[in-house]
Amino acid sequence: MAQSDGDGWHDCQCGSRHWGRHGAAGVLVVNPNTLKVLLQLRAPWTHGGQTWGIPGGARDSHETDLEAALREIQEELGITQHCLRIIHEKAFSIHGEWKYHTVVAVITEEAVFIHNEESIEAGWFALDEVDNLELHQGFASGWPQLKEDLIALISNFSRTE
Repeated sequence: MAQSDGDGWHDCQCGSRHWGRHGAAGVLVVNPNTLKVLLQLRAPWTHGGQTWGIPGGARDSHETDLEAALREIQEELGITQHCLRIIHEKAFSIHGEWKYHTVVAVITEEAVFIHNEESIEAGWFALDEVDNLELHQGFASGWPQLKEDLIALISNFSRTE
């Protein structure tokens, strides 16, 4: 197995520190039948602890953004790639050279998620419920655009199924 060289802080030109020396990636999972998204409550000791966000984390130098996102969701919630159908990808590059890559995926089969030590819990939330949660700062900044994208994607998805 390749060395995990992505763990660590990146001191960004925007003046902030971001987790992931080569950027970071995560998966926003949506259930198209219920129009709910899967979020995790991050453990207190993690970056942005005790806030809700998507499973994700640091990208290693040898990984693509998609590979990193899929690895993270499997590590953090036990959800494997065969349970997901990727429908969208979005990179948030508001920090110059550092970016967070979000993969949007539809859950394709019943998945039991088992969170690891990085999460306190995980659960499904309606899109409007997400607006009322205490969100991880990075996820919160991208959520309005992701929500808008999701509404369009779900509409298109249900027409093509």
